[in-house]
Amino acid sequence: MELNTIKPGAGSKKPRRRVGRGIGSGLGKTAGRGHKGQKSRAGGYHKVGFEGGQMPLQRRLPKRGFKSQLLKYNDEITLSDLERLALPEVDLAALKQAGLVSNLAKVVKVIKRGELTKKVALNGIGATAGAKAAIEAAGGSVA
Repeated sequence: MELNTIKPGAGSKKPRRRVGRGIGSGLGKTAGRGHKGQKSRAGGYHKVGFEGGQMPLQRRLPKRGFKSQLLKYNDEITLSDLERLALPEVDLAALKQAGLVSNLAKVVKVIKRGELTKKVALNGIGATAGAKAAIEAAGGSVA
């Protein structure tokens, strides 16, 4: 095999379709664009969602809901995450270091999912009522 004999795989390259080149080609006359109208003309097109002047669907439908941009700064961890972490004191920096919460997180809360047997002291981390009871039952504290 030489560099000058290399060719693409069979069927991997198709020739460009030449339109508007006579009846025999199958794509003569209107060149696959149909008859008249905006789409048939050169340079004639419209933006996405344009409905010919009719009120577009995205404007006909009512606005609904709200998604807070502050949610990206909130995160949660489970009791089983704390069990696996196996640190006596846990704070936000330790959770970020372990990769349990995102680096954007500013507010973290422990939720009651899984079991906790080790004593853990939480600093600057919230907990749900059930999670707080489970942490304190294991000998830990929530500050």
